[in-house]
Amino acid sequence: KPAVQLLGSGTILREVIAAAELLSKDFGVSADVWSVTSFNELRRDGIDCERWNTLHPESKPRTSFVDACLNDKTPVVAATDYIRSYADQIRPYVKARYKTLGTDGFGRSDTRKKLRGFFEVDRYYVTITALKALADEGTIAASEVSKAIKLYKINPDKPNPTTV
Repeated sequence: KPAVQLLGSGTILREVIAAAELLSKDFGVSADVWSVTSFNELRRDGIDCERWNTLHPESKPRTSFVDACLNDKTPVVAATDYIRSYADQIRPYVKARYKTLGTDGFGRSDTRKKLRGFFEVDRYYVTITALKALADEGTIAASEVSKAIKLYKINPDKPNPTTV
């Protein structure tokens, strides 16, 4: 059974949980959902492990918390209400395919729901991104991603929100 790992930071966690439900219900994809309380702290832990491993080359290497928790064979999608570089901080410590979603730019809407839709970080985009990661690995057919785009009424030709 296809599987993904979904990371949600802050209030976006509810959208990530909803995406996990969509993946299961509509596509038969299981998802482990992780609540990330601080990408900053996870990055610090990763840097600390790298430093220790560098300075203790003959000792058993330490493993970062991120690496210890996440399956290195299952794609990971991280979503945040902050800019996507916030979630990118842990990229060096994620061994699996890693996709990030975030609100890169200035507020363009009057509600959080519209903001997430505009910046492509709501439950539907988390679902599509997870499916695309699985398709890129050959776990599912690319047509499943197209099916999701149609099912969730996503306009694939709308302007890129980071450039408008």
